[in-house]
Amino acid sequence: MIKDEKQDRRVAVYVDGSNFYHKLKDLGIKNCAYYKYGALANHLARGRDVIGKRYYIGVIRAKAGDARAKKLQENQVNLFNHLGSKQERFSVQRGFLMKNDGVFHEKGVDVKMAVDILVGAYEDLYDTAILLSSDTDLIPAIEKARLLGKRVEYIGFSHKPSYGLMKNADETILLTKEDIKTFEAPLPPV
Repeated sequence: MIKDEKQDRRVAVYVDGSNFYHKLKDLGIKNCAYYKYGALANHLARGRDVIGKRYYIGVIRAKAGDARAKKLQENQVNLFNHLGSKQERFSVQRGFLMKNDGVFHEKGVDVKMAVDILVGAYEDLYDTAILLSSDTDLIPAIEKARLLGKRVEYIGFSHKPSYGLMKNADETILLTKEDIKTFEAPLPPV
């Protein structure tokens, strides 16, 4: 089957929000809630048509009287509003956070991302999946998408790459601190 040139250019962007947030923090990015996620996605698409942008994250729930959790929840709501804005145009896919032995763990996020990668591949919604995550739990979904003729580009960080994803992707781009700072938003006035 011959694909037309336009069809070969369809890109879907999948961002593991928690993973990306922690990598930004590692690099000293202070204003993650207003980071230029859409501009980064378009840059990574390198002129191809971005047909969808999804951001996956566990939702913070605040108990009554927990001021710290309430502040974190407010910051996350600001992030969600920013991601859904006309400028960014991301679809936010929510999982949840579960506390186990005093440590919070995301639940449902990896599964949603893997399912979306597979559904997009089976339904021919994209030609290339751009994956911003270092989670090796996604390797089976990546392998299946590639078997279905889709390309997978792993976008990682030069200071902490995922060698498992590098090995299983068609292409790897490792972002440097300078690359990341290009899309940093200014801090809002206090």
